[in-house]
Amino acid sequence: MNGEPVVMQNGKLHIPNNPIIHYIEGDGIGVDISPVMISVVDAAVEKAYSGTKKIVWNEVLAGEKAFNATGEWLPEVTLDAMRSGLVSIKGPLTTPVGGGIRSLNVALRQKLDLFACVRPVRWYDGTPSPVKTPGDVDMIIFRENSEDVYAGIEWEAGSDGVKKLIDFLTNEMGVDKIRFPNTSGIGIKPISQEGTDRIVRAALQYALDNDKDSVTLVHKGNIMKFTEG
Repeated sequence: MNGEPVVMQNGKLHIPNNPIIHYIEGDGIGVDISPVMISVVDAAVEKAYSGTKKIVWNEVLAGEKAFNATGEWLPEVTLDAMRSGLVSIKGPLTTPVGGGIRSLNVALRQKLDLFACVRPVRWYDGTPSPVKTPGDVDMIIFRENSEDVYAGIEWEAGSDGVKKLIDFLTNEMGVDKIRFPNTSGIGIKPISQEGTDRIVRAALQYALDNDKDSVTLVHKGNIMKFTEG
């Protein structure tokens, strides 16, 4: 590769003229859409910078392609490249059948500590909308990705693990609110002060950087007083 890595300097991304961007082609339609994505992005960069900048694309393996080539669904070399490169893009990834990794997307979030899911929401002119003034819809949703139920701490209904957990909750902790214990799966939602601080800080910083008027915190503190109150 003749490119240069994207690096963090003084808390900000430094993008060279020929940045190395790692990408995962993806499974299923990934083989069709990823090459098109690269062509579109390359054309946009060429148009915007008149040839002075160019992305150097580097494919890293994950999913079925990785499993067929290496025997691993998510090789450590892929994670290392994405950690060091800072900026990556991925295609759709299949969920392996059987044990081990239940979701490669979740595994990527957890392994790389991708704690902020940032979702722009706005209306495009000409599209149908159920609201009266769709042009006023313009918001950015920041969702915490590493804690709560996204931590993936759960046990399947009927498993030995869930039976032990339900027994502990009912007999040791005095929980009597599990309505159907014989058919219930159980998940645990850890919420930390540190995790909360950083997602709120990220949203506030985005609002400041992009001249947004307000930040709204959405929670269910009236019911979950100790994790969201």
